[in-house]
Amino acid sequence: MDSRLPRKLAAVLYADVAGYSRLTGIDEEGTHRQLGECLDLFDAAVGLHNGRTVHYAGDAILAEFETASDALSCAVATQREFAQRNAVIAAERRLQFRIGLNLGEVITDRGDIYGAGVNVAARLESLAEPGGICLSDAFRVSVGSRFDLGYESLGEQRVKNIDEPLRAFRVVDREGKAPASSRAVADHTARAGAAIAVLALQNMSGDAEQEYFSDGISEDIITDLSKLPGLTVIARNSSFAYKGRQVDIREVSEQLGVDYVLEGSVRKAGGRVRVTVQLIEGRTGAHAWAERYDRELTDIFEVQDEICREVVGAIGARLAPREETAQAPAGTSNLEAYDYFLRGRDQALRDTGDANRTARDLLSRAIELDSSFSLACSHLSRCYVLSYVNRWSEDPAGDIDRALDLAARAIDLDRANPHARFARAMAELWSRRHDDALIAVGEALDIDANFADGHAGKGLILIYMGRADEAIDCVERAMRLDPHYRDILLHVMALAHFHAGHLDTAADWLRRRLIRKPESDISRVLLAAALGHLGACEQARTQWDALMAVNPSYSISHRRRVLPYREPAAFDYVVDGLRAAGIDPDGNGDTAHTTTGDDQ
Repeated sequence: MDSRLPRKLAAVLYADVAGYSRLTGIDEEGTHRQLGECLDLFDAAVGLHNGRTVHYAGDAILAEFETASDALSCAVATQREFAQRNAVIAAERRLQFRIGLNLGEVITDRGDIYGAGVNVAARLESLAEPGGICLSDAFRVSVGSRFDLGYESLGEQRVKNIDEPLRAFRVVDREGKAPASSRAVADHTARAGAAIAVLALQNMSGDAEQEYFSDGISEDIITDLSKLPGLTVIARNSSFAYKGRQVDIREVSEQLGVDYVLEGSVRKAGGRVRVTVQLIEGRTGAHAWAERYDRELTDIFEVQDEICREVVGAIGARLAPREETAQAPAGTSNLEAYDYFLRGRDQALRDTGDANRTARDLLSRAIELDSSFSLACSHLSRCYVLSYVNRWSEDPAGDIDRALDLAARAIDLDRANPHARFARAMAELWSRRHDDALIAVGEALDIDANFADGHAGKGLILIYMGRADEAIDCVERAMRLDPHYRDILLHVMALAHFHAGHLDTAADWLRRRLIRKPESDISRVLLAAALGHLGACEQARTQWDALMAVNPSYSISHRRRVLPYREPAAFDYVVDGLRAAGIDPDGNGDTAHTTTGDDQ
């Protein structure tokens, strides 16, 4: 009888946390909790890339894959997600993984793997930089040029317990940096003029329930600055990612790719408000301008306007006469209406059915108090679109009609309100009036070129119009303006690549999305379809089974009815991918219900 242990060729991934002992010395419980979250994310990524987590050892993880391509895709996607998480964590508290990749023979025994193939991966991990990936020569040869990556030679390395020197390579992007470098979570757009990020103003009122007010002031300043020529303004989602954290402004500036950062605080008490702000040069950390406003609460709109003008003056930009007359920070002089609006907008951003209903009530009340409040009308319109798309009410047809009426009213009330044009664009899209939608979103971007949601919305419209190649540029622009973009943008980017025929790329974006949001039903369906077209039928069926676990009542026929494709054949391409994998997409009923704000 052959007593030799079974062996096989495997792509091996070995990762552990750089400086873990030091981190536990700073905060043992917090570090352990963060490690658990990271290992869960890593395990999900391994599964999404067709691998198997073999075991954990403290802060280390060992995984195996059938192909080197899957292992490298997993390593790059995971490092990018860790970089995104770490960007808003103080440098001294970040968990950064080093990853080693090897292609070699391993011994298999009782569900574990052993031998030189594993040992080499572990030694390569020790050669990687924090946040980096190091791979063997055999692994590099196996993946060839299938990835848009570079491989920087580290020469021959002598490492512990390995007799022969290892030829090792560091994975780099086109600019020679680690592909997950936290220095730039997203590529920065080429631009003229200055770039600024407005951090969430700290709520100093002593009442946590007043958070919506300080957040609202911050967002309105972002909105007003965004309309000015010569300024690139980072979107709210990315600016607010640093909320509640002690941050190094120079580091924030580096991560977001901006020249200036505006920070400060708001204290609201009785009938008065105190706003303290300071503009900081990102490169040096020097103060460019600072001011404290101690005013009557009714003067808050004037304070916002003054802050914008002082910021513009401090950084050397100039208001053209057209923009100077267009400044209307809140769109209302009614303080009570403004308060309802801020609370409604805060709820609307939460993307759940309950929050959406609350937002509609609050925004409706704001409009009752001031019937000329354009921003309240446009945000209420957007709430009705989301209610329609996600089936959050019993009257979806009525929702879309109300959305169209409110958007038209918002435009009539304030033709310089970019959100009104955006709201109209989305309502027109879901009404299948694609040309009108494209015109409206173009008008929004003419008013505010920094409108990240507008660029993403334009991309979505182009996808449904059958112009997916053009959509990719729009989504990339949105990501540059909002480096800490919401995970739904990963799905929109994947959808664009899917319909452009870039199926491998689409699958990569979808795996990244599912690392962040494993409960997404729409991303699992699209991934299953992409894999079906690629001939990875078993993997596609695995994703479909996972979809049924997430949302057993998911309905393809409902999706066909509601998604606003101009050409039905575009949706057939999704269905054809599922059928190619042996999936019967119509075999699960027609009672779909979405509760995650995830529908696109």
